[in-house]
Amino acid sequence: MAMKDKMHTGELYLPGDPEIMEDQLKRLDRLYDFNQTRPSEMDKRNALLKEMFAEIGEGSYIEPPLYTNMGAGNLHFGKMVYCNFGCTFVDDTHIYVGDYTMFGPQVVVATAGHPILPELRQQAYQYNSPVHIGKNCWIGAGALILPGVTIGDNVVIGAGSVVTKDIPSNVIAVGNPCRVLRELSEHDRIYYFKDHKIDWAEIESEK
Repeated sequence: MAMKDKMHTGELYLPGDPEIMEDQLKRLDRLYDFNQTRPSEMDKRNALLKEMFAEIGEGSYIEPPLYTNMGAGNLHFGKMVYCNFGCTFVDDTHIYVGDYTMFGPQVVVATAGHPILPELRQQAYQYNSPVHIGKNCWIGAGALILPGVTIGDNVVIGAGSVVTKDIPSNVIAVGNPCRVLRELSEHDRIYYFKDHKIDWAEIESEK
């Protein structure tokens, strides 16, 4: 099996393989072009995103700089996904993100890992495991999501959390390692932040 095919099987492979490197460099050139765009060049940004990403839905917006290992070639974003400044996607294999999910600044989502055995690391072996993030999630600033993790729908991941295991839908999860703090509740339909109440009448009028 070719090294490039092993990137998506979870098997050990050598990321410095010439075929992988040739493809990676072409993709990283496009990522470089995206990160050099001016804020006023929205049409250019959108065109580049469609070239770069495996999939990207309508209305998704990425604040440069964006950092990825494979130039976003293994990123699958739904519609209306938002990434704040400086997000990193180590997309050596696939990362799936559902509609309306938001990433705070400096979030890292990683799919790549290295063997514990030093002799294998010395030879530069690597393995990858995909990450799945559901719809309507909010990933707080500086959070780190590790290889193989699945996060359900409607999840809030607290800023600075390190997500090492799967997180179910409809919860708030925080910490290092990240753990479920509580489920979403009726309280969240009344207050959006501390003692600040949601004005539902105003929100309905603005639709």
